Amino acid sequence: MLTLGIDDAGRGPLIGPMILSGVLLNDKQEKELKKSKIADSKTLYHNTRISLSKLIKENSISFKTIKTPATEIDSSLASGTNLNTLEAKKTAQIINALNTKKDRIKVIIDCPSVNINAWKNTLMKFVTNSSNLTVICEHKADINHLSVSAASIIAKVAREDEVSELKKQYGDFGSGYPSDPKTKEFLKKHGLSMENSGIFRKSWSTWKKLFPDKKQATLQGF
Repeated sequence: MLTLGIDDAGRGPLIGPMILSGVLLNDKQEKELKKSKIADSKTLYHNTRISLSKLIKENSISFKTIKTPATEIDSSLASGTNLNTLEAKKTAQIINALNTKKDRIKVIIDCPSVNINAWKNTLMKFVTNSSNLTVICEHKADINHLSVSAASIIAKVAREDEVSELKKQYGDFGSGYPSDPKTKEFLKKHGLSMENSGIFRKSWSTWKKLFPDKKQATLQGF
């Protein structure tokens, strides 16, 4: 049986894309990777993540990364599709792309929702062929399963690369997370002038509080 680990990076930031990555491994590859310091990406230094990402890609059957830009997240939420469902769709895209359809595959996903069963049921609606799959959704899967740790590393490195490119274009905005003082200051200074740049998640409460919708503000003041 093969193992497919899937995890996300950049689910919560105000700036930049959400990244999902999947890594498909056989038993031999898992054993080899266990000899390295594969762990949840959040526990590793940046340079370590980069070297491990290369190692994982070289020692896997296949891997896939999907980028969901801020504009797509905003349009999805505006259309009534919440972030959990959007992530389920993107996760299914990875499964569908990496499913060999000829091998038994154990799919392990770091579940983004507090309701694991409901999220898994949503996910399976978008999986095109599940006859050869055993799908496991867990909290802290990125800590407990090597394949998911590997996916978290690839996703994190991809997110960091995206952030680096955005900073070259727009300036240093910190981590991009709403709790980051540097991100908050950047938003206050440049939010309106860069409103249509496509880097901000304008559906986030941080943006809405700082830049309330003019039409809504007019209605509230009527």
